[in-house]
Amino acid sequence: MMDTGTGRLRRVLSRLTSTTGELEAAELREQTVGRGCTAVADLVPRARCTVSGTLRSVTLRPRAGVPALVADLYDGTGTLALVWLGRRRIPGITPGRTMLATGRVTVEDGGLAMFNPRYELLPSRPE
Repeated sequence: MMDTGTGRLRRVLSRLTSTTGELEAAELREQTVGRGCTAVADLVPRARCTVSGTLRSVTLRPRAGVPALVADLYDGTGTLALVWLGRRRIPGITPGRTMLATGRVTVEDGGLAMFNPRYELLPSRPE
């Protein structure tokens, strides 16, 4: 049986030796679970689900002459492309923003995507 002092020391040492990226990923994973959302790593194509995370990038990628706003949502386990067809921009959808998105997952260009998801913008993290 492990001494609780030893376990605490291991957690502290783990935090001290982890990179900033690893710590942020762990925090995002905890938030995803806390909100009752599905982790990107656990998504199944054609399933309807809710995900949460931070937008890493937001780009305009026209598809067949139609504007498409694409935002890459990262939750600490993976990245999901959120695609809004017919939109050039959406107020509040900016890199670094935390949000929830609900919709049906599909496979697009070898990765997972969610088209025209319902979304909720969440308060930004305090720095």
